[in-house]
Amino acid sequence: MKIASITSLVSALVLALCLKGLHYFHLIKWSPVGFYKKLGLFQESSKLFHWSFLILCLFIIGFLLFIVLRYVYIIPAVLSSFLLGLFVTITLEWVVLDLPLQLSSFKKLSIPFMVVVICLLRFLLETANFHQKEHTAQK
Repeated sequence: MKIASITSLVSALVLALCLKGLHYFHLIKWSPVGFYKKLGLFQESSKLFHWSFLILCLFIIGFLLFIVLRYVYIIPAVLSSFLLGLFVTITLEWVVLDLPLQLSSFKKLSIPFMVVVICLLRFLLETANFHQKEHTAQK
């Protein structure tokens, strides 16, 4: 559990920093902490709290992914991280940007965001696979 916690924390911090950078350089057309206004949560809180809560949510998601996907070590991490990353990023941007179901909507998706998520998922999955294989080899 210690390795899962550390790996999830590192991936959450890196993803939050990358999201801030992508938003700062206008590579994504949405704010990473903009869902607070949309949902009416934490309206009077500081930006530091918004980002801290986002990092906490990313940590929990990363931890759960680490625990669940370490048992899928039969499937190569390259393939599973690529497919899962594409699915997650396309779905997330489709919902956030409220895009219509048309082929021309794919042009509005952020490729740098997809690359960052796929790379971080690969980091999580490769670490989980490695430690699962090591654990089974020790038995």
